[in-house]
Amino acid sequence: MQRVLVVDDDKVLQESVKQALEFHHFKVDVADNGKEALGAVYRENYDLVVMDVNMPEMDGIEALGEIKKYDPSIIVLILTAYSNVGDAVKVVKEGAYNYLEKPISAENLVALIKRALKARSLVETSAFSAPSLSLGGNSDDKFVGQSDVMKKVFNVISKLAKVNTPVLIRGESGTGKELVAKAIHYNGPRKDDRFVTINLAAIPDELIESELFGHEKGAFTGATERKIGKFQYADGGTIFLDEIGDVSPRMQVKLLRVLQERSFTPVGSNRDVNVDVRIIAASHKNFEEMIEKKEFREDLFYRLNVLPVYLPPLRERVSDIPYLVDYYINYFNNIHNLEINGVSDDTRELILKYKWPGNIRELRNVIEHAFIIETSEKIYPSALPSSLTKQNVMELNSQETAERTEINVQEIQNSVLENDRELNEVEGYNFVFATKNEKNEIKMDFQIAKEMFEKEFIVHALKLNRGKINQTALKANIPKKTLLRKIEKYEIMPKSFYEG
Repeated sequence: MQRVLVVDDDKVLQESVKQALEFHHFKVDVADNGKEALGAVYRENYDLVVMDVNMPEMDGIEALGEIKKYDPSIIVLILTAYSNVGDAVKVVKEGAYNYLEKPISAENLVALIKRALKARSLVETSAFSAPSLSLGGNSDDKFVGQSDVMKKVFNVISKLAKVNTPVLIRGESGTGKELVAKAIHYNGPRKDDRFVTINLAAIPDELIESELFGHEKGAFTGATERKIGKFQYADGGTIFLDEIGDVSPRMQVKLLRVLQERSFTPVGSNRDVNVDVRIIAASHKNFEEMIEKKEFREDLFYRLNVLPVYLPPLRERVSDIPYLVDYYINYFNNIHNLEINGVSDDTRELILKYKWPGNIRELRNVIEHAFIIETSEKIYPSALPSSLTKQNVMELNSQETAERTEINVQEIQNSVLENDRELNEVEGYNFVFATKNEKNEIKMDFQIAKEMFEKEFIVHALKLNRGKINQTALKANIPKKTLLRKIEKYEIMPKSFYEG
């Protein structure tokens, strides 16, 4: 439950605001002036403060400054009379999220609070789904990512949210560039206006100009009516140009003009359209190489790259992975109404060793995959996709100096099916359960060995039963649901064992 502090010396207004917020399931405390508000903030953790400007002992403007010094993550909404709107605008510039003129309606207040909390949530989500500024939540952590590289990113993003310059976000696929763009927009001066996204790599080159700038009726074949483009639609807000490194040199010229002159010409038109749009662009491309090869305009690059944001890949911020894992476990527990309590030690080791080529997007998918597969209270390696376990098996088998000790599963099969020698014939199922390195140290991994055997056991059982699921489950003494789950995990094709 989110906590709100209502600060006003008008007891009637104070009580009415308290009741309205409690009706919408907020936990509400009250204070009569700025001094009391500061004491409450020092004692408790509040998500948001609703505060009047004119109060005895300490007014709202002074209290705002002290609250932001103590904890910048606390959202502050200012209540003001019409005659003091000028002061309200000033405090918004100094850190308040927004203001409401008195008399206020409960509906407008609740809507504004929800919008403010959503904006902060976007920043928090960015911290978990990609490096970004974290404004905290109900915990004491101000930054979810603890690595030095993350803290540098946080600092840049917090500055960009306060200004109106173009932004270039760089980083590999899956690092969360769009989420960072949203965090900048929804915590900046344009937060109440549109955030418009367009993926330039997904649009054919001949259609990009029309998508961005619009067209007149009859401008080209198929243009049966006039259409406004994304820039005009985003007027007053922010446009996010994803994969800008993929646009043609001709389109780069047109984008440069919008940046410089804040105007463009729709396709098939003779008139210029003026727009007030903040441009945030992103790409995984190496712009320095593209500029050298004359594939990207140097002047456009420098117009965008005023204060760049570089999102490091997950392999460069390994210390943040446990925080991300815990976040996604909590997230999917809420989504799926489950109670998974973290990961096993073996699982954590596998996750930390993995290189994460798909970055945080891949990590999110792995945790969600595990939630679908896992049936116990923790996530064990058996619930992870095969991509994680395969990498560790490959590393184990690639030790050039290792002396391999092989154990044949034939002996195990014989003990299970000793009454039928024909069924015991298992061809080529040899496993490396242990290795010795150059120092003669034995290295073993029970989990990997168990999974190797588990997969081959299921393959052999399916072969014996001609790929029939029900029969295999019965004869091999495996619950059908477990068998289906393992077939999916190990990417086994039962149809390949059908007769004929």
